[in-house]
Amino acid sequence: MQLDKTSSARVQREVDLDAWAREQLAARSIRLPAGPILRTVSDDASFRRYFRIVHGDESFIFVDSPPDTEDNTSFVSIAGYLLQAELNVPVVYGVDFDQGFMMLSDLGDEHYLTAPTGANQATLYRDLLKPLQRMQTIKAPLPHYDRAKLTDEMNLFTDWFVSELLSLDLERSEAKELTGVFEALVESALVQPSVFVHRDFHSRNLMTGTSPGILDFQDAVLGPVTYDLVSLLRDCYIQLPTSLVDELVEEYRQLLGKTGISATADEFRRWFDLMGLQRHIKCAGIFSRLHLRDGKPGYLGDIPLVITYIQSVSSRYPELLAFSSWLKLRIEPLMGAELFKR
Repeated sequence: MQLDKTSSARVQREVDLDAWAREQLAARSIRLPAGPILRTVSDDASFRRYFRIVHGDESFIFVDSPPDTEDNTSFVSIAGYLLQAELNVPVVYGVDFDQGFMMLSDLGDEHYLTAPTGANQATLYRDLLKPLQRMQTIKAPLPHYDRAKLTDEMNLFTDWFVSELLSLDLERSEAKELTGVFEALVESALVQPSVFVHRDFHSRNLMTGTSPGILDFQDAVLGPVTYDLVSLLRDCYIQLPTSLVDELVEEYRQLLGKTGISATADEFRRWFDLMGLQRHIKCAGIFSRLHLRDGKPGYLGDIPLVITYIQSVSSRYPELLAFSSWLKLRIEPLMGAELFKR
C-alpha cells in the first residue's frame, strides 16, 4: 500500500511539474503541443528527479525536488556563488520553492562516469584540478563539517551496513575499536585547512566538455581541503588507475601551495588517505540505507569497491591494522556476491 501511495505521489508531482514547465516556457515565448513533454534524465540518491525538454536548438532541465526532503534554497544560493567564481554550473532560470520545482540550463548528457578511459581519462581528470581549486576559494556562509557531522556519518556504517545489511551484532570490544578508528579519522579531518567543500564531487555529478560541468552542490559545507579531491580520485562508482591517482594528488598539493595552503607530500597524502577512509565508511552505510530504507538496491553493487578502498588504506597505516584485520575476518566473509551484484 505504501509503495502504491509513493508511486501515485510521484506521478502527480510529474503532472504538476509538466504544468509548471509549460508556464515557464510560455514566459519565454515557447509554447509546446499537448501531450507529455518531460523526458526523464535521471533519478539520484536523493528524492530529486531530473527531466529534459528540448525545443528546437534549446534544451532545459526541469527538476522535481520535493521541498520536504531537499534543500532547494541552498541549491539556488550556492549556484550563485559558483557562477560568480566562473565555474560551469546550471543557471537557475526559474524556481518554485513551495512546490519544489526548478528550471535549469542543460549541461549535457556525458558524465565523467561514462567518459573514455586511457590517456584521455588522465586529461579529463587533470582538467578538473584548477576548477576544484577555484571552487575551494569561494567564501560563502556555509555550515561547518564539524566533529558531530563527521562522526554521525560514520555511524551509518555501523547502523546500516554492519547491523542492518550484514546482520552482524558487534561485540563490545568491536564497537570500542570502531569508535577509536572513527575518532582518529575525525581528528585527521579537523586538522586540515578548511575550505568550500562540494561533498559529492564525483563522476556522477561532473559533466565533460570544454569546461567541466558541476552538479548537485546543494550540500556544500566548509570542511577539509582533501575531501573533494578524494571524492573525485577515489570515486565510489569508478576506480581510477593508482598511478593516475598518485600523480594528481601530488599535482593538486603543489597547486594548493601556490595559493598559500602548504603541506609536505607525506602529510598531504595522509590527509587524503584518511579523508577517503572517512568518506568510504560513510558511503557503505549510505548505500545500505538507500537499499533498505529507500528501495534503491542499485547502490549495493558499489559497496564492494568502497570496501576495497577501505581495506587498501587501512592496511597501509600501522594504527589501522587492527581495523584492517577485523574487516578481513568479520566483514568480508559476509559479503556474498549475490547480495552485491549489480
